[in-house]
Amino acid sequence: MSKKKSGKAHKIQPQKNARVIIPLASHEIKDEEAAVKPQIVAEPQVKEVEEVKEDKKTVERVFISEQDQYYFGQGTHYDIYKKLGAHASVQDGQEGVYFAVWAPHARHVSLVGDFNEWDPSRNPMERLEPLGIWQTFVPGIGTGTMYKFCIEKRMGGVVYKADPFAAYAEERPGTASKVFISDNFAWTDKKWIDARSNKDMNAEPVAIYECHMGSWMRHPHPDNDGFYSYREFADRIVDYLKEMQYTHVELMGIAEYPFDGSWGYQVTGYYAPTSRYGNPDDFRYLVNKLHENNIGVILDWVPAHFPRDEFGLADFDGEALFEYADPRKGEHPDWGTKIFDYGKSEVKNFLIANAIYWIKEFHVDGLRVDAVASMLYLDYGKQSGQWVANQYGGNKNLEAIEFFKHLNSVVTGMFHGAMMIAEESTAWPKVTGKPEDDGLGFTFKWNMGWMHDFCDYMSLDPYFRKDNHYKMTFAMSYNGAENYILVLSHDEVVHLKCSMINKMPGAIDQKFANLRAGYGFMMGHAGKKLLFMGQEFAQEREWSEARELDWFLLGDPKHVAMKNYVCDLLKIYRKYPAFWELDNSHEGFQWINADDTEKSLYSFVRKGKSGKKNIAIVVNFTPVERDDYRMGLYKETTCRLIMNSDETKYGGTGVKLPETVKTEKEPWDNQEYSIGFKLPPFGVVMYEFD
Repeated sequence: MSKKKSGKAHKIQPQKNARVIIPLASHEIKDEEAAVKPQIVAEPQVKEVEEVKEDKKTVERVFISEQDQYYFGQGTHYDIYKKLGAHASVQDGQEGVYFAVWAPHARHVSLVGDFNEWDPSRNPMERLEPLGIWQTFVPGIGTGTMYKFCIEKRMGGVVYKADPFAAYAEERPGTASKVFISDNFAWTDKKWIDARSNKDMNAEPVAIYECHMGSWMRHPHPDNDGFYSYREFADRIVDYLKEMQYTHVELMGIAEYPFDGSWGYQVTGYYAPTSRYGNPDDFRYLVNKLHENNIGVILDWVPAHFPRDEFGLADFDGEALFEYADPRKGEHPDWGTKIFDYGKSEVKNFLIANAIYWIKEFHVDGLRVDAVASMLYLDYGKQSGQWVANQYGGNKNLEAIEFFKHLNSVVTGMFHGAMMIAEESTAWPKVTGKPEDDGLGFTFKWNMGWMHDFCDYMSLDPYFRKDNHYKMTFAMSYNGAENYILVLSHDEVVHLKCSMINKMPGAIDQKFANLRAGYGFMMGHAGKKLLFMGQEFAQEREWSEARELDWFLLGDPKHVAMKNYVCDLLKIYRKYPAFWELDNSHEGFQWINADDTEKSLYSFVRKGKSGKKNIAIVVNFTPVERDDYRMGLYKETTCRLIMNSDETKYGGTGVKLPETVKTEKEPWDNQEYSIGFKLPPFGVVMYEFD
C-alpha cells in the first residue's frame, strides 16, 4: 500500500441551538398481533450540511448533529449514510474527509490508513454522546485513500474494522475501506424514472434476466480475473437484453463481499458496489445505460445475515452490535453467519437506509430480498435448544416482522414504482399484503413452490407424468394469495441439480423439446417471469461463478434455436397484456382443461382487461402427436396462431398448424364452442382471439 503524508485530526464543532424533538408516542403491546403492526413514520427533515462560503464557492461541512443522533436512535434517519462513513468536507478552511462510525461499546477508536502509515496514535477519534458515534476530520485526502477503524475493546485488545458505511472498498483479498468522492455523475435517465413512478408493476410486463456479472462473460485473456468492468458489461448486456426482450435484469453480488464462492450472499460492504468491476460511478454508468435502453435494474439484497470475517460487522466494537447478542438468536448454525438484531433501532436504520441508498443514489428499480423465511422464523435451520421463542412462546420473529413492514412502507412510499421482492420459501401469509392489513408489504414474492413442482414434473419421464399431473396445476389454486414471480433461479442449476436442459428426460432432441414445452407453459402461466442466465440458450453445464457461460454452445443450431424460441416467447409475452395485466386475479386466467391426466395435456386461456386479444394456450407434455386435438372455447370467434413451438426454426419436427381457425358450435371441455387442430409432440400452441 502506498504511503501518504499524515493529516492531523480536527475536532468537530457540535451544532448549536438544535431544536428539541418530541419523541413519537409509544403504545403498550398487549398481544402478538399488535406487536407487529406497522410503525407509521415520517421522513426526517434533517439538515444535511452547513454551508461555508470560500472563494465564492459553496462547500459542505459534514458533521453529526444532535438531530442526526436523535433520528438514528429512533431508527428513522433514512439518509444516515450521508453522515456516517467517509465524506468530503471542509474544516477551518481546509478540504479533506470527515469520518464517523457507530461503536458504542468501544473504549477508544482511532482512524488508520495509508495516509498515516496505519498508525493508531496519529488520528484519534472523538466520541459523541449519547449514541457512541466517533468522528474525526483529516485534511488533504480524497478518493482512493484506504482506511480502517482501530477499535479498542472495552474488555481489552483491539480490532481493525472496515467501515460499515464505506462507499467503496479495496479489491479482495484486501479488506480496507476506500474513500470515494463522486464526480457528480450526470444521470440521463429522468424519462425512465418519471415513467416508473407512474406504474403499477402488478399490471406491467415483468420478465427478469437473473445475472451474475463475473460469470456472464469474461475477457478471453484474463486481466483482473478476466472480469468485465461495469462499463464494459453495460455495453454488452444492454444489446443482449434488448435482443432477448427482457424487461429487467437482476444482478447478483453487487454489494461488496470478500469470497467469490459466496456469490455475493455474504456481504461485508452493504453501501459499496463491489470493486471487482470498478468504482461506484462506474456502477452508476451501468444502471444509467440500462435505463436509457428501457431496461430496469433489480439488485439482490441480503439483510438476513452477514459473515463472521474479522474485519466486518461481527462483534464490531468488540461486542455484539449489529447482531443479536444471544447466539440462539444471533447465529445461523448451518450457515456459520450472524443474524442482524432487528429489534435495535440503529441496526434497522442501517438496513432501511441501505435499501433507500441503492434506489436513491444508484437509481435501481427494486431489491430482491434474500432468505426472507430465515428472518421470519426464530427456529429457521435450528434444532431444539438452538433457538429461543418470542415473548408469546412462538417461533415468529416479531422484530423482523415489524422491520419488514417498516422497510417496505418507507421504500415503496418514497419510490413509487420501485419493487421489493421477497424470496420467501414457506406459506407465510400476506407477504405481498399491505402493512395496514397485517401484511409484510412486499411488491412481489418468488413462487418457490411453483418452481419446485415444475422442476420435479419436468424431470419425469413422460410416461410417469400422468401420475404427477396436478403438480402443474396446483399453483393456480393459491395464485390469488400473493403477487407472484415464477422463477427458474440460479439455485436450481447448482450443487448437482443439473442445468435446465439436463433435467429433461430422454435423448438430446427430446430434452430440447421438453424444455421448449416447459418454457412455453411458464410464459403462459399467471405470474411475472424470471430466468437465470444461460437457461435461455440451454446451457449444458451447471453454473459456476468461476467461469463464464458456455457461449460456444451458440455454434450449435440446437442452442441457437432455443435462444430464438425464448426470445420469441418474450416478444409475445410483452406484446399481449393478457399475459400480465391480471396476473394475480382469477379474471386473468381460466382453465379450459386442467384434468387430462392420461394425455398429460393442459389447456387454458389468458385474458386482458379489455376482453380483446385473449390467448388460448395448450401444452402437450408427451412425445405423442395428437392429429385430432380439440380445445373448448367459450365464445364464437376466429383464432390467429401466434406460437407453434414445433416449428423447425425452434428445433421442432415441423408440424404445420393453420394460421387461423374458427370456433365451431361443438361443445367440448364444458365449453359451448371448440376449435380443432393437430397438436405436435411436446407442443406449445398459442392462439390469439377477441
